[in-house]
Amino acid sequence: MLDPRKIREDPEGVRQRLVSKGSGDLLDPAIEIDTRRRTIIKEVEVLKNERNMASKELGRKKKEGEDIGLEQSALRELSDRIKGLDGEQRELDTALREQLLALPNLPHPTVPVGTDETGNVLVREVGSRREFSFAPKPHWELGAALDILDFERAARMSGSGFPMLVGLGASLQRALITFMLDVHVREHGYREVLPPFLCNSDAMTGTGQLPKMAEDMYRVTDEDLYLVPTAEVPVTNIHREEIIEEPLPLYYTAYTPCWRREAGAAGRDTRGMIRVHQFDKVEMVKFVEPEGSYQELETLLTHATDILDQLELPYRIIELCSGDLSFAAAKCFDIELWAPAQERWLEVSSCSNFEDFQARRANIRYRNAEGKPAFVHTLNGSGVALPRLMVSLLETFQQEDGSVQLPQVIRPYLGGIDAIRAESSRSR
Repeated sequence: MLDPRKIREDPEGVRQRLVSKGSGDLLDPAIEIDTRRRTIIKEVEVLKNERNMASKELGRKKKEGEDIGLEQSALRELSDRIKGLDGEQRELDTALREQLLALPNLPHPTVPVGTDETGNVLVREVGSRREFSFAPKPHWELGAALDILDFERAARMSGSGFPMLVGLGASLQRALITFMLDVHVREHGYREVLPPFLCNSDAMTGTGQLPKMAEDMYRVTDEDLYLVPTAEVPVTNIHREEIIEEPLPLYYTAYTPCWRREAGAAGRDTRGMIRVHQFDKVEMVKFVEPEGSYQELETLLTHATDILDQLELPYRIIELCSGDLSFAAAKCFDIELWAPAQERWLEVSSCSNFEDFQARRANIRYRNAEGKPAFVHTLNGSGVALPRLMVSLLETFQQEDGSVQLPQVIRPYLGGIDAIRAESSRSR
């Protein structure tokens, strides 16, 4: 949520930054409501002062035995007027909050300006894309031949977008999750949590999923609960409505399954595991002091890329332009893996700084150097998402005989197995 004072002090500056994010038309309703609300507050202050003076005068006349009929009538009128304005202010408070909840975060001044993904900036590419002496197969063909992916049976259970991993495919996914959590906890200093997989609307609103993305989420019928679209939601809400008394920064990491309907995305990337409705992901969340949040963003980015470095996968880092930023992000870097069979880059992580946007929505504070409560800055990044990691791993390390070599770092998590072969997968 944006700071209302920032809007009042620099409405045109806020407007221009919202325009760069494609949301400039959302500001005027909030300004109009806030202006009317502040006018009422001032009017009520004047009327309450008048009421106090009238009450004192009534008391004096009553004490001296004078007629108080006119004063009583005037006092009732003042009280009724104040009561009516107080009611209108409460309505405007609610309306202003609704308008502020609809406003996206402001892009950081360093974010490149652009209307869509064509305005994104390549930061760097790391690693070499593998050159093949044979025609590489897409992951869905590899998965079927190795008997580690079963889309047909999964579709009979749940419909499209719900893949099923079997045999060594399931074991590999579990191994990757454990490996990533181990790295983030043991090497990067995060505290592991296993949060609930369903959250209420307050939690979803706190991180910015609601009201903007209601259509993209799965809601439990007749209950105020949603299947989490990312562990960012429950982990960020660990400190909702709290003043954090522990020294900052706080680092958390968590594995959760994730669910996204992705309304409007029908027909896109329907084959394989590139765009799915249920997937696994390891997430990193930070609570930090405002002064150091952008240095923490750089560190967060290295924690995500360290996973890919250890898995020996080529990747690239993209800085998102203003028009491609998410609703809640002030600055974001995407990490993309190369899928050689499809000759395309696939996003596997987004590392974002939300500044105090989520903290204001969820009322998450800390004590600053003066000991006063102030809003923290929150950051999060995928560390990393599993489906596209699996896609890149299978396609990158496939062999001409149809097997898939495994990166050295993951082999101990699979009992020393060095490759996935059809016969080895079926025996698991």
